[in-house]
Amino acid sequence: MESFMSAALAELTSRSIKFIINKCSKLPSHTMEESLQRAVIRAQVIVEEAVGRLITNQAMLLQLKMLRDAMHRGHYVLDTFRSQTYSEEDSKGQSVSRYSSLSIVNSAKRLNFPSRGAQSLKELQEALTSLHSMILDVNELVLFLTSYPRMYRQPYNMHLQLADCMFGRQMEAHLVINFLLHEQSHSAEELEILPIVGPSYVGKSTLVTHVCKDERVRAHFSEILFFHIQSFEDDELATFRDECELKHQNRVSESNMGGRLLVIIELIGDLNEEAWNMLYSTSKRYAPRGSKIIVTSRFDNIVKFGTTQALTLKFLSHEAYWYFFKTLTFGSMDPEMHPRLMHLAMEIIKTTGQRCYLGANIVALLLKDNFDIHFWSEGLAFLRRYYQKLVSPYGEHPFDIPNQNRPLLFGRMAASFEGIVVYNLREHPSKEEVPKIKFQNVLCGSVKPRGKFEILAWRSGIPPYYSYTYTCEIEGLKSRAVKRKRSMENGATHL
Repeated sequence: MESFMSAALAELTSRSIKFIINKCSKLPSHTMEESLQRAVIRAQVIVEEAVGRLITNQAMLLQLKMLRDAMHRGHYVLDTFRSQTYSEEDSKGQSVSRYSSLSIVNSAKRLNFPSRGAQSLKELQEALTSLHSMILDVNELVLFLTSYPRMYRQPYNMHLQLADCMFGRQMEAHLVINFLLHEQSHSAEELEILPIVGPSYVGKSTLVTHVCKDERVRAHFSEILFFHIQSFEDDELATFRDECELKHQNRVSESNMGGRLLVIIELIGDLNEEAWNMLYSTSKRYAPRGSKIIVTSRFDNIVKFGTTQALTLKFLSHEAYWYFFKTLTFGSMDPEMHPRLMHLAMEIIKTTGQRCYLGANIVALLLKDNFDIHFWSEGLAFLRRYYQKLVSPYGEHPFDIPNQNRPLLFGRMAASFEGIVVYNLREHPSKEEVPKIKFQNVLCGSVKPRGKFEILAWRSGIPPYYSYTYTCEIEGLKSRAVKRKRSMENGATHL
């Protein structure tokens, strides 16, 4: 009987999906747009409800991740489809001033401009079909959601949620927590090690910090030790060990009588096998049975040090990155009430071509503080002019160059005859003092410090509350021409 019911339900689901696909393929563009809008909202309700709950089932987490990816894709396709009107008129040389005089109602009507390409309509249909199928697949999941306890009170707006938690890392966080709470067999003598690898600024430290805030993790370990390693040599082992035991210690819970430790090792540089073996032996010497190690690095060679499968973090997909950036930039405002600005924001993201959290926050903060159509248009023109000069010949992103200890000459919006030489990007712990001068004030404001100076690029509002600074110098047009040849010979990159 049960097998018969399962087969009947599978057949019914299959027929429902085929019916929706056939129906969607015959919808006119404006109806398809409205249908996708409703499907996106429906998916967003499910995802936001699930994010606030303590889900332990791995299959449910995977299914939610797939639904979330389809939702981000739906948002991206919908926004791209709606902004095509402005892309067409921009290509015809329409001025920005024309749009600033339009009312919100008229602007919204312009979004249904009939000249949509066949490719865009196809993408709209594919996104709608995919999202509908995913929503049908999670019908049972929605019923089970209420059985999982809430982790926190859900905020009334997504931008408030992003201000207090990670974005797009829920499944990874649950995987790390499951590793930490898994009990070893009594005969196990070795410490369990989880490597977490990924490029710079992908969110490794943020992920680990959020995991360590989980109440279950805090109750499971008596102490959590953080080891931040800038450079590591064999002859520094003894000194490093003593300093870490004294400086990087956080007592979490006295209830765990076993005294097991959680050791977090953040590697900034590379680590050879001999140094790792000595470090592991040192950790094992004072870590009781049941203690665990998480080691993070941007180098893949730490994967071989793990006792379990490594967790690899990647940058957000283009669709998820757009959703993240749009939410940060517009905050509590409805982007659909500012269609021209939403189009400009999408063009800015396409121009920068990046997908890291740091870049999104820096650019979003700049746009949010200057919420004006003329400023955003000038900013887009500025980025197109300078990013093209850099990315085309060098094939790399401006945010990566200072991190490689190579100077970058970037233009200054406030004065076209001046440039900002950026020397390096630094990451600062929350308690460390940072400069008062902000990057946006130097880039597009009247602030003009003398000589070399430090500027604040961005201060994170979520744990571990890192701040990011640049070392800069303002350079005039004449000095730039004189220094250009010499700088290029020394490895400097000019915009």
